[in-house]
Amino acid sequence: MKTMKTLDGTKIIRVSDEKAVELYHNMEANYVPKSLWKEQVRDVNKEEEENKETGKTEMVTKKSNKMSKSQKRHLRKSK
Repeated sequence: MKTMKTLDGTKIIRVSDEKAVELYHNMEANYVPKSLWKEQVRDVNKEEEENKETGKTEMVTKKSNKMSKSQKRHLRKSK
C-alpha cells in the first residue's frame, strides 16, 4: 500500500503498489508520507480529550456500547 496525493492537492488516498505506479507515471498523483494521510483523512472523526492519568490531551475515537466478541463469549460461559 502506498499513500498518494493528487497533483491538484484535493485528495489523499491509499492505493495498492501497482495502482500507485500507474498514477505516478500518468502524472496524476505524487507519493506522500503515510503520516499525512493519518492526520488529514483517518483521524478526522477523532476528538481531543484529556488523559486522566498523564494530563495530556490525546486524540480519541467515540466509543459505542456494542459488546465485543470476548464479552459475548464470557457472557455465554457464565450462563
